[in-house]
Amino acid sequence: MKQPAIQKPEGLSRVLLHACCAPCSSAIVEWMMANGVTPVIYYFNPNIWPREEYEIRKQESKRHAESLGLQWIDGDYDHQSWLGGVCGLASTLDPEARFQTEMAKEPERGRRCERCFTFRLIAAAQKAQEFGIPYFTTTLASSRWKSLEQIERAGLIAEQTVSQSPLPNQPSPKFWAQNWRKGGLYERRNQLLKEYQFYNQQYCGCEFSVRPKPAEIKENVKNDE
Repeated sequence: MKQPAIQKPEGLSRVLLHACCAPCSSAIVEWMMANGVTPVIYYFNPNIWPREEYEIRKQESKRHAESLGLQWIDGDYDHQSWLGGVCGLASTLDPEARFQTEMAKEPERGRRCERCFTFRLIAAAQKAQEFGIPYFTTTLASSRWKSLEQIERAGLIAEQTVSQSPLPNQPSPKFWAQNWRKGGLYERRNQLLKEYQFYNQQYCGCEFSVRPKPAEIKENVKNDE
């Protein structure tokens, strides 16, 4: 018997959804609400640069959640902490020098991206634990430009990290690994983008992603389908 494209954990009724942006969240949220799952949207994306870009994406995510009456949580924006935690770059490093470092030169789907996913998903897992939400997942897995394997590894590391620091009377949240491009959700995303007239960003987020995508990414995208 063929498995459904999207497999909901048994008994799941509430999930913390790490949202990278409103366009990527829209179809996922719609599916969840139609299938008995209430998402709590957590916007934690300190990778985004510059601050003006971050604020635009944040407000679009908030607008989307409020239009549906959903709880929306604002994560802290600290790009310097992201640069240190993900790229190992000191806050005193000259901005131009950042682009000459090893991590800055990593391509998309490289080590920097996986570290970035891990950094953000650990925060999502911690927030799920704080709110007593049994599962967390991420809209990152809706992008054709992201590696699903990297995202799943990052989610499992986040799950293990919070399990080692349990909170009294709170469940240790599990990572819901799901390819959110399946089941027609990628196509529905594009429809909702037009319906909501979302701002649609042209690059992933950090300053190192503001450049043309390498041709090899396009060749590897089909491997995640």
